[in-house]
Amino acid sequence: MDHNNSETKDTLVQILSPQRLRGKVAVITGGARGIGAATARVFAENGAHVVIADILNEVGTSLAESIGGRYVRCDVSKEEEVDSAVKVAVEWKGRLDIMFNNAGIAGFGGSITNIKMDQMMTLLAINLHGVVHGIKHAARTMIAGKRGGTIICSSSSAAIMGGLASHSYTMSKEAILGLARSTACELGVHGIRVNCISPHGVPSEMLVSEFQKFLGNTELRPNEVSSIVGERGSLLRGRGGRLEDVAQAVLFLASDESGFVTGHNLVIDGGYTSAFSQMSFIYND
Repeated sequence: MDHNNSETKDTLVQILSPQRLRGKVAVITGGARGIGAATARVFAENGAHVVIADILNEVGTSLAESIGGRYVRCDVSKEEEVDSAVKVAVEWKGRLDIMFNNAGIAGFGGSITNIKMDQMMTLLAINLHGVVHGIKHAARTMIAGKRGGTIICSSSSAAIMGGLASHSYTMSKEAILGLARSTACELGVHGIRVNCISPHGVPSEMLVSEFQKFLGNTELRPNEVSSIVGERGSLLRGRGGRLEDVAQAVLFLASDESGFVTGHNLVIDGGYTSAFSQMSFIYND
């Protein structure tokens, strides 16, 4: 059989397989709950070996055990702990194929005229420096392994539209987009792809907490947040975002199906950032 045809056939088999990440090794920061946990489950269902890196020890350990993965305590603001999380993957399976830099915290509100720089630096240490740490140590390991790899970073719709979140959170998430594009330019020569996801209105624990504060309703549940987003924050009226929607997007960027995609920001927002949804009456005569 022709060598090129054989390679093409093998690639197609892998892409069409129900286990799209079969045998691949992934590290997910902030993987114990929310988007990270949903992605960990989807990765495992698709054949990946998953290391969950988080500061929620009990929840993270339980999830890792349930999917046949590993858990490591990791505060992403500390470079040595991110390095250790990557080393856990290599020591466990001998390689790293996927790095999902997902850990982050909500910003603090208030006017730019009253912003407290110590709070800003704390947020940047996690939301931005944590991503730098993840890209740095994943790239080092992937380059040494000479197999390429894929790095995915969590940004936000707040990086695309103003007024959706606090100044600090918005700044950190927009900076991630620039960092991903820049590192994609450097790392492509090693076969390493770097991409972002930007969810909007997905009912993670962080977003539900913010909605509870904003609406003054501590009893607000994730499904109720999803319903609110479906009615007010989506062009797909009645269809709010789900954690699984984001997990499936990350799966695409982690898999060989996106093999020619790098430096890209995949927005998961029901079309919200593409148009002012209240103007939809123009098209409904």
